[in-house]
This record gives sequence, C-alpha cells and structure tokens, in this order.
Amino acid sequence: MTATDEFEDLDGEAAEAGGLLSLSDAVIPLLRGVVYSGTHVRAWQALQRMESAIRDYVSAMNLDLYVESAEGFAYLRRKQGMEDGTPMLLRRRPLSYRVSLMLALLRRRLAEMDSQGDQTRLVLSREELVDLVRTFHPDRSNETRLHDAVDADGNKLVEMGFCRRPKGQPDRIEVLRVVKAFVDAEWLAEMDERLAAYSAHAAERSTGYEGGTEV
Repeated sequence: MTATDEFEDLDGEAAEAGGLLSLSDAVIPLLRGVVYSGTHVRAWQALQRMESAIRDYVSAMNLDLYVESAEGFAYLRRKQGMEDGTPMLLRRRPLSYRVSLMLALLRRRLAEMDSQGDQTRLVLSREELVDLVRTFHPDRSNETRLHDAVDADGNKLVEMGFCRRPKGQPDRIEVLRVVKAFVDAEWLAEMDERLAAYSAHAAERSTGYEGGTEV
C-alpha cells in the first residue's frame, strides 16, 4: 500500500457538471493502496459520489470497500469467508515481529494522542521511534543495529501506507489514521499482554519470528 500517490485537484462542481469523474478515478487508486481525502482529491470525490457503484464493482473482484469518512480514508480488503483457492487481487502479507511491534506501539500512541485531544497529527522523530520500541526490540543492546532496524521498519510502514514522511523531513515519520482500521480497539485492549510477549521475545533475541499480524 502507499499513501504518496498524488492526484490533480479538481473543482467538485465542475467535475460533476461536466461528468468528468468515473469509477476508474476511484477504483484504480484504491487498487494501488489507501486513498486519503486530503491527498487523493479526485479519487475521494469520485468515491463520495459513486460509493455504491464502486462497492458493486469491486465486489465482483472478491473485494470489500472500507470507508472511514470521519477520518478521511478508504481502502479495499479481501472479502471475509472466501473459500481456499478463490482468485484474489489482494494478497495477505505477514508482518515480521519487528514491524508488527512498531505498528502496535504507534497505534497505542495514536490512541493516547486522541484521548488528550490537543493534537490531530502524530509525527515522530527517528529518536522518538527508537525510544518507543527500545524496551521490546531484539536489537536493543546494539545502538547501531537498533537504529538501522528502526529505519528499515519505519520505511516498511511507509511502503505499506501506514505512515508517511513529511515533506522535507526525511528523519521524521507521520502515523496515518488508517492504522486505526488495522489495529482495532479490541486488539488495543489486549496491548499489555501482547507487549509482555514482545518483551519476552526480545529477551530471547529470536530472529526467526514471522508472527504478529497480517494485512
């Protein structure tokens, strides 16, 4: 997934009057990854006007459309309950232990920020990311490896569309609100238990773990 595709800003009334928007304006960006209202303006306008038709269209590809209007994002996901062997456009990608750990911790930070209500964007520096994961990280005793691992895992989350790099700030990362859809409140409620498991894993310094979660 990606959150970096840019689409031409198009005046809504002109688009509607001229019939310039089509299903493909929304479906193609959705097949590429998460669509954000503030970034993918044309795709979001098409989605808002043709949501029902888009749902029907992607349903034929065994996909469901998830829209979070309040947070301003939408994405496609595999239909639940599909039989094994059913053709799929989207494949599940297992997250490594480290990436799963960072995603979980960022989700918790996002929840904490929302509960305080004084900020709307969660932007962290490289050092803040390192401090966030240090306690649970298998490379915590080696500063060079820890920093390199945090950079790699942060880049992976950017690649998958969970985060992005603010323009002109390559050493900082912004957590996108789509994280809330992938790490839900029920999962977050079990966070202490999960972090205890992460801590035990870090203590054992096992590098072959590929569990965590799938997206």
